Amino acid sequence: MEAGVLYLVSTPIGNLGDITFRAVEVLKDVDLIAAEDTRKTKILLNHYAVSTAVTSFYSYNQVKKTPVLLDFLNQGKSIALVTDAGTPGISDPAYYLVTRVIQAGLRVIPIPGPVAFVAGLVASGLQTRRFVFEGFLPVKKGRKTRLEQLAREERTIILYESPHRIRRTLDDVLNYFGDRQIVIARELTKKFEELLRGRVSEILERISQKVVKGEIVLLIEGNPKTK
Repeated sequence: MEAGVLYLVSTPIGNLGDITFRAVEVLKDVDLIAAEDTRKTKILLNHYAVSTAVTSFYSYNQVKKTPVLLDFLNQGKSIALVTDAGTPGISDPAYYLVTRVIQAGLRVIPIPGPVAFVAGLVASGLQTRRFVFEGFLPVKKGRKTRLEQLAREERTIILYESPHRIRRTLDDVLNYFGDRQIVIARELTKKFEELLRGRVSEILERISQKVVKGEIVLLIEGNPKTK
């Protein structure tokens, strides 16, 4: 284990078996684990008998916590950064810490593993050769502008969305994009994993009478008029 290094450790997006041997080794060997959600992370750590100390690092404490973690690294100690699930830096606060670690002249080492949007893409049946990942759409300010921009995008479009906003987002997609082919990838790798494929109007009808739960990856066919 290298001293003074920040390791970006990818963790399972659902199924606890989806972790690499290297990731487990790093989690056991580092001096500290910085976790976006310590409760979720401890479930994983207990499963793999990892006893390393854990501290919280999330969007609301990142500004205050980053200097503490930098000081820890400057002492020659190592940190593993983990997100709720998946790869740190994808729609989570890891970017803030990574940039400051690099600015401090310290090393960042990625430990590859699961990414929800990649899992959804390869199973979607939509074009995988060229795609764009947009993360979460703005909830209010800038939403209309972003949708108008994406409506012209010819590559497969990938979004993250919460279950309580998915109907609103599908209504917006239908309004701005037209009735394109889409895929909802829900609860990937978990017990109730589901992939819904069809046109926007069809998917809206299919989910109209059901309670949608779980994390969602929304994949949208690129604009066929620009291809």
